[in-house]
Amino acid sequence: MKNHTRPTKTKEHRRCFVLLALLQCLAACQDNAGMSPLPNENAAYYWRTTWSLDSTELDFLSRHNITKLYCRFFDVVMADDSLPMPNATIRFPDDWSAGVSLADMGDSANGATEGDAAERLPEGMELVPTVYITEDCMHTPAATLPAASPSEKATVPAGFPAGEALPAKLVNRILQIAETHSLPPIHEIQIDCDYTLRSRKTYYDFLNQVRSEAARHSLRLSTTIRLHQLSMPAPPADYGVLMVYNTGDPRKFAERNPILDIRDVQPYMRYLPDYPLPLAAAYPVYSWQRYIAGVRVEHTVDSTEITSVKHLVEKTRPDIANTIITYHLDKENIKRYNYETYCEIYRH
Repeated sequence: MKNHTRPTKTKEHRRCFVLLALLQCLAACQDNAGMSPLPNENAAYYWRTTWSLDSTELDFLSRHNITKLYCRFFDVVMADDSLPMPNATIRFPDDWSAGVSLADMGDSANGATEGDAAERLPEGMELVPTVYITEDCMHTPAATLPAASPSEKATVPAGFPAGEALPAKLVNRILQIAETHSLPPIHEIQIDCDYTLRSRKTYYDFLNQVRSEAARHSLRLSTTIRLHQLSMPAPPADYGVLMVYNTGDPRKFAERNPILDIRDVQPYMRYLPDYPLPLAAAYPVYSWQRYIAGVRVEHTVDSTEITSVKHLVEKTRPDIANTIITYHLDKENIKRYNYETYCEIYRH
């Protein structure tokens, strides 16, 4: 009787491993393929507490074909009584009429002046109400029912009314502000929060409720995504905006730019290709001024750093180039970079 050597299973194990890897890759591709891609669109954040657009800003919107403004409506912060309350609400003109054509600005024959434009949204521009929520608000259950603060009870729109859950209060307050100031129809709202592992569950529960409330009014929901949040499960929203700024440690400003440094962005790129949410990208065009040991320090980002990071992000995930946003719209920020730099930032 011949002795038969037992066949090794090395090849079989390798085949199984390769097959499993292919199946996982296919599943990931199918998941991403099932996501509706964002449209090719240029946008900007408006992060001031008073609405006003001057001729420089109007020209910038026109020259770079910006069709969407993410406008900060108000913040939500923890009040002294440990309840979430609205704060720093934006001030709009009492009666805002939309529809000024950017092509007509400055044309005296059409009767349009810069003063008129300051109180209007350019024709074809979509306004997305954006609410910044401090992370400590998500340390309490999302169903907390805060009462209106005395300082806001006398204002219209008022603070959060009693008797509603926080998500409903937030959506209704946005709609009330829009109605009070005759703003154009709202199609989407955005929530901005620097959530952490500690607050993620509460924040996602909160977003689910906001999304349901928004759907009652036929509104989409988007949310911001910071680089460190890419390693977590995706939040329940229609899409996310990847904030490609504030990437460094401000305490180590002498070593790296705290606003943006490609070395701080690179470690997070491994999470980007398979992140299961449609993404837009927002890039910094602002400066940061602060005093350190009594000395005034101003942080700005070199234009080549912005474009290098943009190329890295888009190489890692090509569809993120569809919708491009700058933070934030301001005359001084516009003047900080030349026309060619902005063309490169907004290149799809």
